[in-house]
Order: sequence, then C-alpha cells, then structure tokens
Amino acid sequence: MQASTHLIKGNLEVKISKRRDLPCFREFKERKSTLTRNLCIRRGSICSGLTSGAVSMGAELARARDNVETVARSLIKFRSVKAQASGGDVEDLAPINPHETSTGTVLPFVGVACLGAILFGYHLGVVNGALDYLSKDLGIAQNAVMQGWVVSTLLAAAAVGSFTGGALADKFGRTRTFQLDAIPLIIGAVLTAIAQNVQTMIIGRLLAGIGIGITSAIVPLYISEISPTDIRGALGSVNQLFICIGILAALVAGLPLSRSPVWWRGMFGLAVIPSILLALGMTYSPESPRWLFQQGKISEAEKSIGTLYGKERVPEVMYELRTAGQGSTEPEAGWIDLFSKRYWKVVSVGAALFFFQQFAGINAVVYYSTAVFRSAGIASDVAASALVGASNVFGTVIASSLMDRQGRKSLLIRSFSGMGASMLLLSLSFTWKVLAPYSGILAVVGTVLYVLSFSLGAGPVPALLLPEIFASRIRAKAVALSLCMHWISNFVIGLYFLSVVDRFGISVVYLVFAAVCLLAVLFMAGNVVETKGRSLEEIELALNPTT
Repeated sequence: MQASTHLIKGNLEVKISKRRDLPCFREFKERKSTLTRNLCIRRGSICSGLTSGAVSMGAELARARDNVETVARSLIKFRSVKAQASGGDVEDLAPINPHETSTGTVLPFVGVACLGAILFGYHLGVVNGALDYLSKDLGIAQNAVMQGWVVSTLLAAAAVGSFTGGALADKFGRTRTFQLDAIPLIIGAVLTAIAQNVQTMIIGRLLAGIGIGITSAIVPLYISEISPTDIRGALGSVNQLFICIGILAALVAGLPLSRSPVWWRGMFGLAVIPSILLALGMTYSPESPRWLFQQGKISEAEKSIGTLYGKERVPEVMYELRTAGQGSTEPEAGWIDLFSKRYWKVVSVGAALFFFQQFAGINAVVYYSTAVFRSAGIASDVAASALVGASNVFGTVIASSLMDRQGRKSLLIRSFSGMGASMLLLSLSFTWKVLAPYSGILAVVGTVLYVLSFSLGAGPVPALLLPEIFASRIRAKAVALSLCMHWISNFVIGLYFLSVVDRFGISVVYLVFAAVCLLAVLFMAGNVVETKGRSLEEIELALNPTT
C-alpha cells in the first residue's frame, strides 16, 4: 500500500511540475483531466484489495487535487497579469473553460426570461399607434406636453426600476426578482387598460415602467450567467430580439385601431398575459449558479448547474467558479464602489454605451414613427411603422448569427456608422427641395435602414456587453447604473422630441442624431474591448486582475 501510494504521489509531482511549463491553459485542463482519470484507475485497483488504507489514500488524493488547483490558480493569475501588461485587452487570453454546446437544456429558461424582454418592447411600442386614440378619449388631444408625459412617465419610472432591479437581484436572486417584478407589470397593464382619465393612465404607466426597468436589468444579467461561453453572444442577442418582437407585437396590435378606435384599451390589457407567464415560468427555472456560489449556497449551485448543463458537468463548472472565486471572497460592492478608481473606467464605458444608444435617436423612431410618416404623406402610417418593427426583428436575427463570429466591438462600430448615414439621408429628404417629391418614400426607406443598422449592433450589443465587462461583485449594480442612463436618456427623448421638432424642424433633429452616431463610432473605437469567446470569469480576471 505504501509503495503504491508513493508511486502515485511521485507520478503526481512529475505531472504537476510539467504543468508549470504549459503554454496554454486549455492544454493544462486537458492534461489535468488525463491525470484525474489515471488517478481514478489506480485508486480503484488499490481500493479493490485493501480497505485499511482508504483514509490515507483519500488524504493523498486530496493533497494531489489541491496541488492541481494551486497550479491552475497560478496559471490563471499569470495569464491575467500578462493581459494587464499588454493593455488589458482580453483578446490575448484563451478561454478558461470552453463549454460544450448545451443549448437544448438552457434554451427553455432563456425563453422564460425573454418574456420580460417582450414586455419591455411591448410597453415601449404600444403607445406609438395608440397615442392619438387614447388622447381623444382622455381629453388631451390638443395637449402635446401631456401626451409627452404619457409617453415619458414609463421611462422615468423605468430608471427607478433599473436601480431597484439590481438591488433586488443581489438580495433575493435572479428568479425571485422576476417573480416580484410581475406584480407592478400586471397592475400597470390593468390600470392603463381601464383608465378613464389621464391621472389613472399615468399611474398605470408608472407601475409598468418600474416593471420594465427591473426586467431591463435582470434579463441580460440572468441570460449571461446561465449561458455557455461559446454561445453566450447568440443567446445574449436573443434578449434584444425579443424586445424587438415585443415592439413589433405592439405595432401590429395597433392595426385594428382604424376600424375600432377604443381598441387601444385592449392593446394595453394584452400585456397582462406575458406578465403572468413570466411569474409562473420562473417558478420552474433554476437560479443563476454564479449568484448561488457567491452566496455560499454550494449545494444549490451544484443542483442548478446540473439542471442547466447536466450532472456530468457539475465538477467542471464548480471548479471554474472556484478558480474565478478568488475575488468573490470580497463583500458585495456598494453603490459608492462603482465610482472608485478601481471600477470607474469600466462603469463609465457601460453608461456611455446606453447614452449613445438613446441619443442616436432610436426611441424617437419607436415612439413617433407613425406621426413622422403621417407628416411625410404616407397614407398607411401604422402599417409603415409595423414594417419598421419587422425590419428591427429581421436585423436582430441576423445579429444573433454574427455576434460570436464578428465580435461585439466590430458590430457596434458598423452599426453606429450605418445609423449615422441613415439619419443623414432622412435629414436631407426633409430639407432638399429636389428630394421633396420623394420625401415619403425616403422617410420609410431611411427609417428602415436606420432600424436595420441599429438592430445589427447598437441594439443588442450593449445589454450583452455590460454583464461581460463588469466584475461579479459589481455586476448587478453596475448594470443597473448603466441602465439608469438608458432610461434617463430615453425619458428626455420621449418627453421633448415633439417639442424640439416643433421648434427646430425634423431635419435639424435628425442631423443632430447623425452627429451623435459619429461621436459614438469614435468612442467605441477607442474605449470598448472585445469579449467574444471568453468566459465571464476570464473577462473579470483580465479587466480586474486585483479582484
């Protein structure tokens, strides 16, 4: 028994010493698996004949495992320091643990989470076609300011909701927060559907806004934390796809309005259905393994991993979480920590992504495309808006296939470039007299091209990129802060767009949007890092090597 033990121990020391010279962590992982299999075979042969040495053998194997994990940590730290020395660019790093594709198990839970994304898009788009009709019923048809508040109340409340979502997700977990979020979503939808005055409508929009603000924070967070590394980009873009589907559903739901003006109430009431399904679906969905691990709920994390990836993957994924967990021993970050020197740069990049996304004009198109088409002489204005929504969905589907091949940064730069060119075309179509006979067609074509460009990068990438670039101890709060910038910018656009257009004209406003797109391209080129093909733990080690 002693000889066999020394043989195994010596074999381990030789193999472990070789690991220190390996050029790549992936090769290390493969050889570690081989070592483990050899150990298991030898352990079986010894234990089949001897029982008195089981405790001794277990101690030897435990020490061997600790040695292997120590080497792993050293290699990871070395790769992290190397990345920092080369400017912190995560492209220099190989994936810590490339996962085998397991979409079949993960997809149902991603689909349940995306009900929140559908609600997000539906509540944003439902007011587009319904605004004129509800304004007549509620007595605010001649009050542009009050119409702006009906639109923007949702957005102001969503800014509050995004902060609340981050805190709730940290305290109660991702799935429980989804269930709590269904409460304001259901009540808000009911109140807006039955509103007999503008005050009730605004209260309903406030509650719905809090609800979609929470979902905007936790849907991308939850998806990124349960998705395998090799398909995280594709699954992350599914969030934006379902937001677009929600917007399209709201625009299509408005088609009967010309025949039945009171249908706007039914449009708002339809939002109750996905809200209920979201609450029920999350009852059967697994909690984020990363959140459970950070809370010290190891057995629950293992159960969640087994549900998501299969029981055979539990040791592998837990090993990865422990390896990256060298920073998770720190307490959860407070709000003030987001502004510290350690995190401020990456947090400011996250906020800037949403600032540029909104001030590039996307929600001016989402909220007011029907009114713009009507002013351009398009007879079927609601149908034209539905076409814009369909192009948004189409572009997002294309983006899903490009996300993990082209990369996040490349798609952002191309997207904002296309949006800027489209906005310039729209501006000229309303300004140049030579284009006046074609202004209606150009308005539709320019808007469709703009939305297509948006959906290929500026739409899906920010929500996917944020959970990737933020360290685990600040992830929920930093995502919430960035989304607060999203909603504040969204609120300003929704509230003042019509007033600014009345004062300066649509062509000037579109020209300003084009200039913002140009600034966005310059910012993305200089400040955004590429994250495709990297695990969240690896990105965290690269961008925050001291965490």
